[in-house]
Amino acid sequence: MNHQTSPFDKVKAIILCGTVFLFPLFFLPITQEFYVTNKFYLISLAALLLILVSIAELFFTRKITWEKKPFDNAVASIIVAVALSIIISSPNKVQALLSPNLGLVSVIALGILYYYLSRLKSPFETIHKAASISATMMGLMAIIFFFQPFKSLSLPEYLAFLKSPGFTPMGSLIDLSVFLGFFTLVFLFEFLEERKQHSSRIPVAPLMLFLPVAIGFVLTLYTVVQGMMNQSIILPPYRISWYAAIEVLKNPVTAFVGTGVDNFASLFSTVKDNAYNQSSLWQIQSFTVSRSTLLQMLAEGGIILVVAFVLLVTAVLSELRLHAKNKMYTPLILCMYLLLAIVFVPISLPLMFLFFTFVAGVAYAHTSEHKPHSIDLSELIPVYLGTALISLLVVLAGGFFLIKGYVAEYYFKKSMDGYVHNNVKELYDNQRQAVLMNPYIERFRLSFSQTNLLIANNVASKALSQGSGTQAPAQLSEQDRQTIASAIQTAIAEAKAGVSLNSQKAGNWENMANIYRNILNIAQGADVWTISAFQRAIILDPQNPVYRLNLGGVYYALQNFDEAIKVFEQAILIKPDWPNAHYNLAWSAFQKKDYQRAVNEMQGVLSLLNSKTDQADIQKARNEMEEFKKLLPQEGASASPSAETSKQLGIPTPPLPILSPKLPLPEEASQGAR
Repeated sequence: MNHQTSPFDKVKAIILCGTVFLFPLFFLPITQEFYVTNKFYLISLAALLLILVSIAELFFTRKITWEKKPFDNAVASIIVAVALSIIISSPNKVQALLSPNLGLVSVIALGILYYYLSRLKSPFETIHKAASISATMMGLMAIIFFFQPFKSLSLPEYLAFLKSPGFTPMGSLIDLSVFLGFFTLVFLFEFLEERKQHSSRIPVAPLMLFLPVAIGFVLTLYTVVQGMMNQSIILPPYRISWYAAIEVLKNPVTAFVGTGVDNFASLFSTVKDNAYNQSSLWQIQSFTVSRSTLLQMLAEGGIILVVAFVLLVTAVLSELRLHAKNKMYTPLILCMYLLLAIVFVPISLPLMFLFFTFVAGVAYAHTSEHKPHSIDLSELIPVYLGTALISLLVVLAGGFFLIKGYVAEYYFKKSMDGYVHNNVKELYDNQRQAVLMNPYIERFRLSFSQTNLLIANNVASKALSQGSGTQAPAQLSEQDRQTIASAIQTAIAEAKAGVSLNSQKAGNWENMANIYRNILNIAQGADVWTISAFQRAIILDPQNPVYRLNLGGVYYALQNFDEAIKVFEQAILIKPDWPNAHYNLAWSAFQKKDYQRAVNEMQGVLSLLNSKTDQADIQKARNEMEEFKKLLPQEGASASPSAETSKQLGIPTPPLPILSPKLPLPEEASQGAR
């Protein structure tokens, strides 16, 4: 294709080449998640820069020019479908906007990159070369890090991530394997094509590209398969992912717009069944992504998003069939490879970036029968100036909010560093800044609630030495009481904020329940709200035995053994092979002086423990069962749970010491669990 290029076109080409080259390699260890977070902001920045160049072009040329491409409507439909899902269904709309996987900002950025790539005024070969160099570098890095060269070296703390066996700038070994597999096919076909044209010699350049990428792909795929076998790489089950996709079809609203972008975790908690609790994944309360990108689209975006995506795929395949008629099968094979990945691989920003870039390449190769459209605004100065100014303000506003979001991520990473270094002040100050910069991110609010609880715990623990043990009331100065009261009030307020941002997520209610549970001994009325919050979590995640175990632990701590027994029995019904549930039930029965049942449940504990890995737990259970048996002929004895260290067995108890008198719980802090 021959295109007349302007300085603006050259700048756009540089931005596009740089983005395509940098995307696989780009990561920064200054955010909590090094990889996808930074790739998300990279493509968002690239999209804004491209629009800024177009605004400058409009300002100087006073013309608006556009060219129709065959996939434009389908790409626009995907953006609209995602927007509808967020507006109608997503509980936390701001977090859904910023979700890297299927968030609106991400999809718009990918749409903008598609738009400019498909209309590139210079040869697309420059984009292909940038991608090829990047892929070759990724292949070489995959080979190097497969052998873990830094495993035995002493590295500075900020470089410790290089020791991880799963390190890759891509962020995920699964994404890396998909990426390298795609370019293995690309370079293989290029090698075969050049070999066909020059049968007298071996094409060295394609071979030098093919070998490192192919070897890196094989080694990465081996690591992924091995990781799935030993469960160092964990993926959500296909069965539950399918159930989640089908579940949204039962309601007319969710059938069309899904359960909402960034809300798969809530849906997963709702649809997981008892069989899930019998699997090795049962301790994972929820997954944020489906096993399949396509199923994720249906679950979060509904039929509208799936139809829009199918329209795009249909249009692309229709275009590629024309290539196949000319015996150009490579693009069609590459498209089928990407579609297989979309069907069988969890959604990710790298996968979507690869797909949209490929679609843009197909659109670029399309020979349009229509000439580019152009509107000359030279005679309409107020119109073109107004258009340029409004567009500039929109871009600047978008950039401002993106910068705030990234700075919030930076502060949150610094707070995690403070936690690692046991620096409570650094932890608190930076988390507070993260919340102030972006108060709509749930993990910021939940973490800040836990940090304030930690501060209250630290202050209260100082008084513990003044008492005679953990059960003795701790005496505090008035200043300490005020500090604890303020920290608790903030902890509850932040926990409530997390629930308000997404009340459909069981984990947010669990966090609130744990906040209340940890202040049972120091705040009046905390018991009611602890129980209420756990009950809400159970409603949202009915197959979660951990919530019932913890709720039973609250009843046990409150000496309401009848209710504790009921809840522990429910936990056992959900997961009969969980030793700790039987153990808690045994001690609850013991406290009710039902010694025979206590012995029976403890025998159940022994039958469920592993004789090779749970020796300490087995010995503990045996000793306690023998103590129970001594009481079988008589009644009236009482005991407390053993304090012996155990890996699995234990009854949840509040960690904070008892304060006397208890602090009053603020009225506004109590309403969130109603």
